[in-house]
Formats: sequence, C-alpha cells, structure tokens
Amino acid sequence: MDMETLLLLRQEVSLLLIALVLLLFEIFANDRNRAGVVSLAIVLFGLHTALGFMDMKEGELFGGMFRTNALIHMFKNILNLGVLIVLLQSAEWVKKELIPQNRGTEFFILMLSSLLGLQFLISSGDFLMFYLGLELSTLPLAALAAFEIYRMRSSEAGIKLILSSALASGITLFGISLLYASSGSIYYAELQGAISENPLTVLAMILFFAGLGFKISLVPFHFWTADVYEGAPIGIASYLSVISKGAAIFILMILFFTVLKPLMHLWENLFYLLSVLTMFLGNLFALRQQNMKRFLAFSSIAQAGFILLGLITGTTLGVATVIYFILIYIFSNLAAFGVVQAISTETGKEQLQDYEGLYRTNPKLSLVMMLGLFSLAGIPPVAGFFGKFFLFTAAASKGYYFLVFLAVVNVTISLYYYLLVVRAMFLRKSEHPIPYFTNTVYMRIGLVITVIGILALGLYSPIYDYIYALSSTLN
Repeated sequence: MDMETLLLLRQEVSLLLIALVLLLFEIFANDRNRAGVVSLAIVLFGLHTALGFMDMKEGELFGGMFRTNALIHMFKNILNLGVLIVLLQSAEWVKKELIPQNRGTEFFILMLSSLLGLQFLISSGDFLMFYLGLELSTLPLAALAAFEIYRMRSSEAGIKLILSSALASGITLFGISLLYASSGSIYYAELQGAISENPLTVLAMILFFAGLGFKISLVPFHFWTADVYEGAPIGIASYLSVISKGAAIFILMILFFTVLKPLMHLWENLFYLLSVLTMFLGNLFALRQQNMKRFLAFSSIAQAGFILLGLITGTTLGVATVIYFILIYIFSNLAAFGVVQAISTETGKEQLQDYEGLYRTNPKLSLVMMLGLFSLAGIPPVAGFFGKFFLFTAAASKGYYFLVFLAVVNVTISLYYYLLVVRAMFLRKSEHPIPYFTNTVYMRIGLVITVIGILALGLYSPIYDYIYALSSTLN
C-alpha cells in the first residue's frame, strides 16, 4: 500500500490508529491513571476531526469498492464533528460510571469502531463494501446500548437493537441479492446503466429501502426506536439519533439519486407516503411522552419524515437541503440531548416533570435546551428554521404543495410539544426543583459548540451555498 492509497484512507486509518492507541493505554494503565483515557480519547479524536478539514484528493480503491470525493469527505467531517460533541457530553458519565468498572476504554473503542463502519459505508462503491460498513457500524452499537449492565432496561435495549438490526440486515441483504440477480453486478457505477423496471428490481428496491428505513427510524420501521433510546445510555441514544441516522440518510440519498434513479417514478410515491406517516406518527406520539429520552426519540422520528421532503425531489437542490438539514439537526438534537445527559448524570432524573422550575436553578442549561428545541421546531431566526425552509422549498420546486402543507401542519404540532418542555422549565414551579450544579469542562465545551452551530448556521447562509456547490458534483 503506497502513500497515495493511505491518503485516500486518511480518515479511516486515523480512526484505527486512535483505537490502537487507546488499546495500548488500557494495557499499560494502572488504577491511578486509568481515568486519563477520557482526556486522551477526546484529544486524539479532536485532532482527527481537525485533520479531516484538510484537502483530500478524489479517488477509488480496491477495484472501485471504496471511493472518496469532496461531497463524501465533507459528510465525513460532519459525522466527525457530531461524534466529537457526543464524546464531550459523555465524558463525565464515563468517568463516573464506567471508569470504576474498568470499562471506559471499551466505550471509546466501540464508538470509534461504529464510526469507522459508517465511514466505509458512505465511501462504498459497491454493495459488498456497503454491507461490511453497515455491519461494522451496527454491531458495536448493540454492545453500547447494553453498556449499563446493572440496569435491566439497558440490557433490554441491547437485545432489541441487535434483534431488530439482524432482521433489517437480512432484509437489506436479500434486496441486494435481488439487485445482483436482475443486473449481474454489485458495483454502483455498473448498476447505473443496468437498472431497468421489472418486478424483480422493484422488489429489490423495496427490500433494500426497508433495511435502511430501520436505521433512519421511518414508519413502519420505527418500533425499536423509543425503547432503545430509553434503555440505552444517553450518549448512545444521541449517537443513534444523529450520527447513525445521518449516515444512513446520506448513503440512501446517494444510491437512490444515482443507482436507482431510473425507478424514481416509483420510489418518489413511496417517499411521499412514508414522509406523511412518519411526520404524523412521530409528532402525535411525542405529545404523550413524559420520559425525555422517549420524547426525543419520537421527535427524531418526526424529523426523519421532514428529511424525506428533500429526498423526494431527486435533484441537486434536494441533496444540498438534506445535507444542510442533517448538519443543523446534529447541532440542534445534541443540544437537547446534552442538557438531558448533564441533568441525568448529575441527578438521575429524566422525566419531564423533573424539569419544572429548571430556569430558576440552572438558567444556562434551560437556555441551551430552549435553543435546541426551538431549532428542532423550526422557529426563526435559529438554524432549524432555515433547514426546514429549504426542505419545503425543495419539495415545492417539484410541485409537492400538499405535502408541504402537511409538513407545515406537523411543524405546528411539534411546536406545541416542544413548548411543553419550555413551559415546564420557565413557567412552572416545583417544590423540589433540580438543584444548581456546575457542569464539567467537557460538557460545557460540547454545549457551547452546539449553541454556536445553531446560531452560526442560522445567520451564516454561505455554508449552504458551499454545500450546494459540492452537491452538484453528485453523479
């Protein structure tokens, strides 16, 4: 393997090296300095994230199985930034819960392994690399979901995730096999000219979409989401909500906009139906949730329905709006999850009623939560408003006016339940409010990054222009 090859695999090799360094640290560390793995992991991953913003050449490896270009490289940077925030927000929980059990290093290695799988997934040039990346990203998550071994709900979350993932993986693999049977190839470049409309190909498309619909939490593939989010550690729930989902949406968009573009007149109707069902079901079920993790789980389901508004277009505008929305969604959702994690780590409280009077005792956390929820709801001038506006514009440009109207109705519904949390924090009083506490440096940095992202993406629109310029290179 020459240097040019290594440079094309720069991000993947960097992740692997970090995992190896952490493994060596675990081998030689003693009880006194074992907690140092938290700082070591965050610093190394911070350097990895910064390294990702250096220019990278386009190219292919392994006979076309692995490919990279400016668009893929940018999306990897988005995932890296999201994972860095997750690690910062999880640092105190790792120190408090995992280091005493000598399992802190395992947490970081498993998360980095999952991210490595996602990197290969979105760089895949054929369905073999796609499937390997999918499995590498999913299996560590099942272990992480069950990482709180002394809680029955965490074990239940791990079991539900691995069983649901196995079913989705089998369905996806069956769809891939049918695509191979109908076209004679598993390479994306060759499939683009070989796909034609016939019953076998249509069935393959449906099965393949169903498998990825599980990772995105689209209706009716969403049943695992709320239970797994509630039982899993909050850091893992946030990872599932933004990182894993974001990568699945990206590769789904790439494949449907290129390989399966000849079947667009079929899958756009499927996207239309699932967008409506996902938005309404996610929002209506979020109305009745009292546990904050389940609340954010159904919120994330609803957000997936909004994302389909961009996917349904099949255009460069759709690509740009979806990527821009995912970037905004990462900052917005991690702001909300970060506050939930800070409170849960300090007090163990995760119910909506526990947040009553939070502004009086912890005003900064309340403001961060409000900003994140307002962005998720799409209230101007924060970034979420522009994300949803561009999605609505993309759908309207293709004549889906009724779908946009239904999306606006769902924005109104979501605003109601997001305001329930804001009301509890700012307007309600509690005899036993969450006491004042000071966040750790890592948590503060993580929350500050999310706030800056929400405000900057709402005020600095040239970022969207940059994403649009890269999206035009999709072929």
